[in-house]
Amino acid sequence: MMATDLIGYLLAVLVGVSLGLIGSGGSILTVPILVYVMGVNPVLATAYSLFVVGTTSLVGGVQNAIQKKVDFKTVFIFGIPSIIAVYLTRAYLMPLIPDVIFSIGNFEVTKPIALMVLFAIVMIFASISMIRPCPHCKDADSGEIKYNYPMILLEGTLVGTLTGLVGAGGGFLIIPALVLLAKMPMKLAVGTSLFIIAAKSLLGFTGDLQGNETIDWTLLSTFTGLSVVGIFIGIFLSKKIEGNKLKSAFGWFVLVMGIYILIKELFL
Repeated sequence: MMATDLIGYLLAVLVGVSLGLIGSGGSILTVPILVYVMGVNPVLATAYSLFVVGTTSLVGGVQNAIQKKVDFKTVFIFGIPSIIAVYLTRAYLMPLIPDVIFSIGNFEVTKPIALMVLFAIVMIFASISMIRPCPHCKDADSGEIKYNYPMILLEGTLVGTLTGLVGAGGGFLIIPALVLLAKMPMKLAVGTSLFIIAAKSLLGFTGDLQGNETIDWTLLSTFTGLSVVGIFIGIFLSKKIEGNKLKSAFGWFVLVMGIYILIKELFL
């Protein structure tokens, strides 16, 4: 095994830790690790990310459900339009994107470059929402959950489309939506988010299985297994660390990563 592969597998544990702690960030870490550390093609990396994040989130979601930290009504309201959008995006929209989108002089904007740039932009916007203090993100119960159905359905569709394009689980968008639109306590939002991420990521991955891509199942299963180990660590640590402090620190890390990817893809 190459040293870079070993580093990549060790970082896979960090993917799970992130999902276990804050219910998001898995894909934000998975895609750059696969592309820059393990040398996976960016288009294929977005597919791998869906499987890794989906499987890991499912394990974490079950753990949270056992602790009664999942609201299944919200999983269905948000999840169904999101699942439809991610499946259609992976199966039909992605194949329509040309290999070379446009060129400026000698510089060609290829499909992999465009996906990584879009991913970096998503990372930067996500980091801002993580860094910004969230007065609504309370761990204590805040009374009855109120459902703003049209907004939750719309948010589900938008997050699903984004998930399909860049292989992002979308937890950084789902959690604010649940906290702000459904007035859901932070810990409940994290558990609920994991189930939504799991459903749409795994179904999105099945959209890729219809293509001609050759999947390295050894790499994918090893990476996923280590990520699952990480989510158990993350769930354990979440009982010890205050959620808002962790969210802010992770936000700064994501911001730096997003800026790095933008610079690398566009200028280096």
